[in-house]
Amino acid sequence: MRAWLAAAALSGAPSTAWSLARCRDPLEATKAAGTLVLPDDAPPWALVAAAAPVHLGVSLLWTAVLARALPARHRVAWGAAGGLAIAAIDLGVIGRRHPAIRRLPLVPQLADHALFGAVVGLLTRR
Repeated sequence: MRAWLAAAALSGAPSTAWSLARCRDPLEATKAAGTLVLPDDAPPWALVAAAAPVHLGVSLLWTAVLARALPARHRVAWGAAGGLAIAAIDLGVIGRRHPAIRRLPLVPQLADHALFGAVVGLLTRR
């Protein structure tokens, strides 16, 4: 539970920092996640509200997968690698069907996923 909540809370830091540094909307990725359940033209507040349960649910799923799959040694590094593998699915398979997700800059999204996996690896050490 701790790993899930921490990873879900911290994983957006890289893309948010990137957006702020470039004077872009720091909620761009959050709103894009909301388009998984609402149309792209939904009000911004609705996209943000919809993104919360989507993000928590997806994070719970991937936390459970990583917690079981990561080897005992070097869990943080393997977790980061696992996060990048998750990015291939989240962004490359699912995200390609959603224009708002496709429009997101790739490198910050990869960093978010790598951080997610690293946090799960750190907090699920046995």
